[in-house]
Amino acid sequence: MKRMKFTLETMCHEEEIHFEMRRMVNAGYTGRNQEKVRSHIEELKKEGVPAPESTPTAYEMITQLVYFDDEIEVVSERTSGEAEYVLVCSGEKVYVGVGSDHTDRELESVSIIKSKQVCPNIMSDRLWPLKEVRRDWDEIILRGWTKNEEGQKILYQEALLSAVMTPEDLMDFVKNKSTHKKLNGTMIFSGTIPLVTGTFVYGPYFEAELFNPRTGKRLNCHYQVRVLDYLKGC
Repeated sequence: MKRMKFTLETMCHEEEIHFEMRRMVNAGYTGRNQEKVRSHIEELKKEGVPAPESTPTAYEMITQLVYFDDEIEVVSERTSGEAEYVLVCSGEKVYVGVGSDHTDRELESVSIIKSKQVCPNIMSDRLWPLKEVRRDWDEIILRGWTKNEEGQKILYQEALLSAVMTPEDLMDFVKNKSTHKKLNGTMIFSGTIPLVTGTFVYGPYFEAELFNPRTGKRLNCHYQVRVLDYLKGC
């Protein structure tokens, strides 16, 4: 179990909330248009990523591997972030954050679930109540940025949340896959959206954002990526 502290942004005020996480799930291939998902799978196969037996997918994550940090350490130069919405299920309440399912692309060609455990999840330390943003949901924009070889910040991902499974469908999917059948204490990373760049960019920086154009409010997380290199011959 991991104890986490968030700032909850409501329509009227902000408050501190505490969350005891017992399970964390990273979903994948969660696009509402499954024909586009299958096309995306074919693209990933060219990158060496094995095709799943069925979609969507769900991967159990080590619960300690989620941070608010502004820097992560990785063992491979071939890693990249994935912008995703995040559901925090606490009792009868559900909150929304934004995060990145950072993944080792080299290891992904061998084992998807292992490629996710070797890199942490990163997320915002601020949340919205799902019930307050649900009516705006399909118009909320999910974006991701990285940096290229010249160090320039570039748009990496962008889509409306209408492109991804709804929170209700995502929670039902995870619940049906789970042996617990209850989501209290569960954090769910939604699965990501297509790349603007068309191919992976293994940059030294990643940023993810949820932007609600109706309210002008944003949730954000960002971090530097540092490859371990302080021992010779490793």
